[in-house]
Amino acid sequence: MNSINKTARIAGFLYFMYFVTSIIAEQFGRFVFVDAQVTVNHIMAYESQFRIGLVVSLFSIVFFLLAAWYLYVLLKPVNKNIALLFLSLNLGGFAIYCFSTLNLFASLLLLSGADYLKVFQPDQLQALAVLFVNLRKNGAISAQIPYGIWLFPLGYLVFKSGFLPKILGILLIVDCFGLLISVFQYFLLPGYEVISYPCMAVSFIAEIGLTLWLLIMGVKEQKPTLADGQK
Repeated sequence: MNSINKTARIAGFLYFMYFVTSIIAEQFGRFVFVDAQVTVNHIMAYESQFRIGLVVSLFSIVFFLLAAWYLYVLLKPVNKNIALLFLSLNLGGFAIYCFSTLNLFASLLLLSGADYLKVFQPDQLQALAVLFVNLRKNGAISAQIPYGIWLFPLGYLVFKSGFLPKILGILLIVDCFGLLISVFQYFLLPGYEVISYPCMAVSFIAEIGLTLWLLIMGVKEQKPTLADGQK
């Protein structure tokens, strides 16, 4: 029991560190909840801060992947195949997110003032930088598809586990659909951000709830409910 509680608390700690580092990254980098032009202006005015935010952002997503691994270890006794499914989906989101982050490095290079860029006019470089920031934003939103879908098998296993509150499993499943709605809203109805607001609220409650429960409460002192055919 001490081992499973330790695993749960490590998962909660890593999930918590993901949230903390994500907030720090946005405060320094200014590349999430702002328009692309704001990010470009921030790079030109505070390049060192942007670099810090970019590096912290990469660490944050590593924390998220590690949290998924420990959740896999915690929940695989319930159903190993489903646990492997949500881990694979998280890894897919991780790959898309990391690849899209290269666009921020491209924007940084375009605004670096290097000699080989003098063939371009300053306004051309800024326009290209805005383009790459927008590409990164679209890539990060695309990553929410596997990141959203992973919540369904995760929520199912939390619900069936017997050692975590069922309400957390239900909230995670609802969060899955909420994130997918947010993705569709971004690409299909870009002028209707209000559609995503309830989804963001559910996402915050579900994922923060899971994080704090794992970190503070751990798991109940009982064996998980095994799925049919599991040993």
